Amino acid sequence: MSEAEKTSKKGFFKNLKKEFKRCTWPKREELVKQSSLVIVVSVVLGVVIAGIDWLIRLGLQLLNIVS
Repeated sequence: MSEAEKTSKKGFFKNLKKEFKRCTWPKREELVKQSSLVIVVSVVLGVVIAGIDWLIRLGLQLLNIVS
């Protein structure tokens, strides 16, 4: 590895550390609330999609298209 590559990597990690210090991280309570919301919305959306799939399958079975 050349000297320029070593220096470049060191500079990259220094800049990365600076950027992480600039970031504003959410508080624990906010993170838990947002994560819970994502999980709930995902479950609800999964149930809605499963319900639509079930209705379509039922309709196709009534029309004798699918067994």
